[in-house]
Amino acid sequence: MNFRKQVRAESVGFQLAPMIDIVFLMLFFFVTSQMFAQWETEIGVTLPTAVTGETPQRLPGEVIVNIRTDGTTVVNARVLDDGQLRSMMNRLVEHFPGQPILIRADKSTPYEHIISVLDKCRQADIWNISFATGVPE
Repeated sequence: MNFRKQVRAESVGFQLAPMIDIVFLMLFFFVTSQMFAQWETEIGVTLPTAVTGETPQRLPGEVIVNIRTDGTTVVNARVLDDGQLRSMMNRLVEHFPGQPILIRADKSTPYEHIISVLDKCRQADIWNISFATGVPE
């Protein structure tokens, strides 16, 4: 006697739930990687070159301060005056202690403008500062 039931394998068909999971994971990955891959570059800023310069590992949340030749500072595509830059840096330190700052200054920018931005960083107690350089051709 055979007491086993004859089990028919039903066609499962197309599983929609795992497909939606994969699509959302891919979307999350690409959005996250795009956020970290963006370099805020000011088109008019020509970086000085350095032989020993290397491409740094970007830190999450790194703030890029662009300094043009006339001394204007640009952060997140917004031109900031001295007071706005100082208050932005104070807010950064208040909310994110140890916040990294990357300074991108044009190679023909007068030294006094760079020192002014460095002074504002010091007043806000920002110590994690990097300078952007280009690679010689």
